[in-house]
Amino acid sequence: MEIKIIEEKKNKLVFEMDMDHGFCNFLKEELLNDDKVKVATYSIKHPLISKPRMIVETDGTDPKKTLNEAVNRLKKRLEKFGTDFTKEVS
Repeated sequence: MEIKIIEEKKNKLVFEMDMDHGFCNFLKEELLNDDKVKVATYSIKHPLISKPRMIVETDGTDPKKTLNEAVNRLKKRLEKFGTDFTKEVS
């Protein structure tokens, strides 16, 4: 997945990525579970020709660090889902 940083400030990060609505919603919801995150949203200008643009604003915490923590939490959730699913179908 390619990520292109559009804007980076002390408490704000705007970036584009090659993902779909499903992943963007998944990431947005995980970011919003973090008390340090004040805003987490994304937009797609045109679904066929545009990449999603995500905006993350924090309470002053490094937004890249906050994003990385959210991604790591999602990875753990997905690994647990994979393990649980494998147990159920075996």
